[in-house]
Amino acid sequence: MAKPIKAIVKVQIPGGAAKPAPPIGPALGQHGVQIMEFCREFNAKTQNMAGEVLPTVITIFEDRTFEFIVKSPPAAMLLMRAAGMEQGSSVPQKIKVGKVTWEQCRAIAQQKLADLNTDDVEHAAHIIAGTARSMGYIVEGHPAGRDDGFQVCSTAEFEKMKIDNAKLATEAKKK
Repeated sequence: MAKPIKAIVKVQIPGGAAKPAPPIGPALGQHGVQIMEFCREFNAKTQNMAGEVLPTVITIFEDRTFEFIVKSPPAAMLLMRAAGMEQGSSVPQKIKVGKVTWEQCRAIAQQKLADLNTDDVEHAAHIIAGTARSMGYIVEGHPAGRDDGFQVCSTAEFEKMKIDNAKLATEAKKK
């Protein structure tokens, strides 16, 4: 018979680097879970994925035991690595900040296939390409040729975009 579930907690944790500090400590502590036990198990399971942000779903049972599922890194992180960028565009419809190839989208789709809502690599690659476009990346070699009319912005435009975003964030904090 299945154990009664008390809570399901979703967190993003760097692989092999779980610590009892926030966000893990408070998320698990409020349900009475042994935080260090979770950290040890998570770090042992993910030591080969060190440095990658890993979405994790933790199921906590009434008897304070737990199970967790580690998913593949977010598509945005994989796309940023593939494009060699540190972030996407703040205005992706107008400013394109990087390029990824259709083959890179297919490789990322293959890696994330278990976490996507399709079993077909081609469909998964279209999902990843859509994420790339929404981040302001041009997808070269896309079968539909959707990004053929765009060009990547200059480094100066990209730096200006980052400065403008920082100003907006500072103004928002003041309000």
